[in-house]
Amino acid sequence: MPGGIFVLVVMPAYNAALTLNSTWEAIPSGAVDEVLLVDDGSKDETMEIARRLPIRTIPLPHNVGYGGNQKICYLEALRLEADVIVMLHPDGQYDPGLLPDLIAPIVAGQADCVLGSRMLIPGGARSGGMPLFRYVANKTLTSVENVALNSSFSELHTGYRAYSRSFLETIPFMRNSDNFVFDSQVIAQAVAFKQRIVEVPIHTRYHSEASSTSMKANIEYGLATLGVMLRYKLHVAGALNSRLFRS
Repeated sequence: MPGGIFVLVVMPAYNAALTLNSTWEAIPSGAVDEVLLVDDGSKDETMEIARRLPIRTIPLPHNVGYGGNQKICYLEALRLEADVIVMLHPDGQYDPGLLPDLIAPIVAGQADCVLGSRMLIPGGARSGGMPLFRYVANKTLTSVENVALNSSFSELHTGYRAYSRSFLETIPFMRNSDNFVFDSQVIAQAVAFKQRIVEVPIHTRYHSEASSTSMKANIEYGLATLGVMLRYKLHVAGALNSRLFRS
């Protein structure tokens, strides 16, 4: 990118064969410098398709989980000395055309972490096909998290995010879970380490090929997120010395 800023898109992939190519093709020309896909032991043709694209790939020999995949994404991003790292799910749920919007606050020096929020545009999440139970759960969890973090974010459960290199060098993300609660832990760490967080509006596209989790997994994620918030509050109060929030 102009100014010598290296922008890297990371794709934590699992069984994304049906949507990977179209997601990659939708990335605006010139918006990013490179794309890295880390395949989490997919059982479909994700890696075969990825190898035909002009992107970096890391095929994992077995499934390490959503959080475990991200750890590898970010370690490699730091090794490559990327300045801005954007997580883009290869399932097509998030619009690659909005990548410049996520990158801009970091490039301008206004943010360390940018969250793409589906809730900033009134009615946007539901019009994009977000199921009602997911919408209610998202809003409820975000409200609880805002109380715990003393914040006022519109959505804390988005998978469309951008981080600065210094952000990933500051938060101890390698101590986080290998599962879906990894994202909630990153948010709590961002607040704990006083990182600048900016939200930008995005829209989402729920469709049959988009990745989805079971109700059991959703409940486990919600409870785990509440556990992270409790851990954060106890750490801030001095009642718990949590390794998640230690330098």
